Amino acid sequence: MRYFNTSIAKLIELALQRKEGILTDTGAFLVYTGIHTGRSPCDKFLVDSPEIRDDIWWKNNQKLSESQFEILHNKMLNYLRGKDLFIFSGYAGADPNYSISVKVINECAWQNIFVQQLLLSPQALKQPVATEPQLTILAAPGFTAVPKIDGTNSESFILVNLHKKIILIGGTHYAGEIKKSIFSVVNYLLPKQGILTMHCSANQTPDGKTTLFFGLSGTGKTSLSTDTFYNLIGDDEHAWSQDGIFNIEGGCYAKCIGLSFKNEPQIWNAIKFGTILENVVIDNADRIPNYTSQTLTENTRAAYPITHIDNSVFPGIGSHPQTIIFLTADAFGVLPPIAKLTPQQALYYFLQGYTSKLAGTECGITEPQATFSACFGAPFLPLPPVVYANLLKEKITSHKVRIFLVNTGWQGGSYGVGKRIELQYTRKMVAAAIAGSLDTVPYVTDPIFNLHIPSSCPEVPGNLLVPADSWHDKTAYQETAHNLASLFHSNALQADIPKEMMLASACNTN
Repeated sequence: MRYFNTSIAKLIELALQRKEGILTDTGAFLVYTGIHTGRSPCDKFLVDSPEIRDDIWWKNNQKLSESQFEILHNKMLNYLRGKDLFIFSGYAGADPNYSISVKVINECAWQNIFVQQLLLSPQALKQPVATEPQLTILAAPGFTAVPKIDGTNSESFILVNLHKKIILIGGTHYAGEIKKSIFSVVNYLLPKQGILTMHCSANQTPDGKTTLFFGLSGTGKTSLSTDTFYNLIGDDEHAWSQDGIFNIEGGCYAKCIGLSFKNEPQIWNAIKFGTILENVVIDNADRIPNYTSQTLTENTRAAYPITHIDNSVFPGIGSHPQTIIFLTADAFGVLPPIAKLTPQQALYYFLQGYTSKLAGTECGITEPQATFSACFGAPFLPLPPVVYANLLKEKITSHKVRIFLVNTGWQGGSYGVGKRIELQYTRKMVAAAIAGSLDTVPYVTDPIFNLHIPSSCPEVPGNLLVPADSWHDKTAYQETAHNLASLFHSNALQADIPKEMMLASACNTN
């Protein structure tokens, strides 16, 4: 049977009948995704066709031949023949002038709920159902590849055919693969129209001033943009056109490890009927989620329509941003909690895309490790990073955007010695940056990272602003800071960051 654009309530009924998951005490639908509790980047391939070959950043993307794609495509179609299928036809992109029609065919009812929550319905955009969608996705977790025959790296695969506009996903139940594969295609199509696609969240002040928050997972992108004072435009994927910014999605996919009502009341309240919870541990008797448990994964997730957030903007369209925040969670404890960037520094840090992994989050990691991801989203970039950097340069120059680097990580020492910067103070610094309160205060320059640090910030203790001041062991600070500066320099060379940006923005490694 085929279920087409079926209501969420009906899909939840079907998912329960099919024993795909259970309801929690708030009515959210809880699923467990098996061995894949996150994305599997080693299993993602771009199909190498002559039409797109010269455009692609192959250093960052694995190739699969057209013939291998066709073989797996036919196998998947045969696998799906005769099965119940759940189909959603909607759009990626809240601005109807630039939206992309998407058709998703799911083997699982719960994944079709996820798709409906994360994309935009034709009704929401006041657009017709597309008869010939610009992008088609087939997601069949039960279908697996044979690596030796099919040319994949494992039984799981995510195949993106940019020429035929088809995505095949098999062997993984993790719904984030659907979301990020769509983003990869959008990251190919829209920049060719002069539109900057961005891995960022966005919100608005009550009077309509837009702010963007760039950052990798765990840096606070969702938490800081979802704030009771601001109107949320979106929590993860946006595009910047000549008209302003718009959300690529219609929902949120929030990381919910450590979630509490006290710190993130809006996200807490959004987890209700219609929300999909992935890999959250619950008490089997009362079905209350335990958001502190990492028994299954640290990457627990909640997917819900953005309208579950009371003060959201839907569809998500905003003005040209006045402020951009680059987020990093520096576990080395040497980057300042907030620093103002010059336009050249902004491009440098955009191309670096720095944060750090913590000890214990992955097997084999016993101390903090620097992580660099170009444009704060390298796994989703089919085009070379300089394409997105040049678009960003054009936008921030045209609209005179103020840009800040905000460290949500550690101070007073590295992870295990210092402590994480309190969320309340990070919120105060972000609020001051957005309000323009930091535009006129004096700044001091960090001698190692050449960053401009405000000498004061409303409602933030002054001794928190300069990293060296919070370290008891000044020698250890100097050594740690120079080591991180060296890692920035090494990555800049490997990432082919233009020399003029290196000279203007590079760290002092001596």
